[in-house]
Amino acid sequence: MSSDMRWRIITLQVVLVVVLGISAGALFFSASFVTGMIHDQLVAQKIYFPPSSEIKPGGALDPAEYSQAARNYAGQQVDNGDKAKVYANDFIGVHLGEIAGGQTYSQVSAKAQANPTNLALAAQANTLFRGETLRALLLNAWGWWQVGIYAFIVGIVLAVAALVVLGALVYELAVAPRGAREKAPARELA
Repeated sequence: MSSDMRWRIITLQVVLVVVLGISAGALFFSASFVTGMIHDQLVAQKIYFPPSSEIKPGGALDPAEYSQAARNYAGQQVDNGDKAKVYANDFIGVHLGEIAGGQTYSQVSAKAQANPTNLALAAQANTLFRGETLRALLLNAWGWWQVGIYAFIVGIVLAVAALVVLGALVYELAVAPRGAREKAPARELA
């Protein structure tokens, strides 16, 4: 291999180590920012699953109505994306299904608008609107939590790739030249 080609390879390896390292660092920072922000915002909301004493027939976490996932978080605060998803789908979702025979806000709202004197429909529409909004916000928090987790995983992959390229660079600088000198044919003296 010519000296020019060797230095081009070394330069490319240096650039790759820098680019991969910076990218990994940016992803680690992004993951930390996203998950930290979601944690802080959820904690500030002070949302808690009902206590474990409510895991009983007729309780707030009746095993006949609520999933095992919701019961597993009994008494805990919603402070991460996974808990937000379970609270949204397996707790709020169950309650919303019990209002207006399982109809959605848009269905009940349309009926309430068609019959403006029906206060029961208006109250159901209001409750469904609030519940579906909270559920959507919690699911949004879960979605961004997932983005943070994926950013962290990709950051790890890029950090490993940077280490592999760095290892190849060290090999190129330290081991390869010595091996090339040892294998070089002796020049004949004229």
